[in-house]
Amino acid sequence: MRLLWLAAGVLCIGLGVLGAFLPLLPTTPFLLLAAWCFARSSPRLHDWLTTHRRFGPAIDNWRNHGAISRKAKRWAAASMAAAFLAGVAFGAPLWLLVAQAVAIGGAGAFVLTRPDAPDA
Repeated sequence: MRLLWLAAGVLCIGLGVLGAFLPLLPTTPFLLLAAWCFARSSPRLHDWLTTHRRFGPAIDNWRNHGAISRKAKRWAAASMAAAFLAGVAFGAPLWLLVAQAVAIGGAGAFVLTRPDAPDA
């Protein structure tokens, strides 16, 4: 079972890294899930992820405060807006734009209504 959790954690890390570059793929939820999987399979990888200089603070803010940093909120909002505008620019059909707007609106509302992370 540990091998399954380890594989799931590695997959989540990969998806999280992709999410850093792709507008509609989130990063932090995948990193949180990876930390959860690693806690069940590899203490070494769990410690590496939760103390990582770039990923660790986001995991810590979510775990301890249910919070997202203002910078992350700005990036999330900007990337969601860019994704929607790309759909418009590429001439996506109206039904797809509506579906995209609903999905982005829901995700954006969730992200923007989370508390701000405390100052470090």
